[in-house]
Amino acid sequence: MAPSTFRLAEFYLVYALAFAALAMEVWALVDTISHRPDAFIAADKRTKQFWLIITGLCCAVGAISVAAPGAFFFLQLLGILGAGIYLADVRPALRGLIGYR
Repeated sequence: MAPSTFRLAEFYLVYALAFAALAMEVWALVDTISHRPDAFIAADKRTKQFWLIITGLCCAVGAISVAAPGAFFFLQLLGILGAGIYLADVRPALRGLIGYR
């Protein structure tokens, strides 16, 4: 591959990963919105307002990442980490509450 072809492929890969990260962050935000505030307290996972702020900031970082892929790599990692913690820890705890939904 020529260097310019490699750079173009790298750009599209980084852009696709940034878009996938944004999709995950939006999923976390929408899921946070869909749960009742008392469920967060019952699951012992902070408050709904706390998770709305975290997932909202993650979405903002994700939107910036799609606009300028690769520019804010450290912030992208923090955004993915915040949404990932919500989806891997908080969401299953909320869904596991007895009599919920």
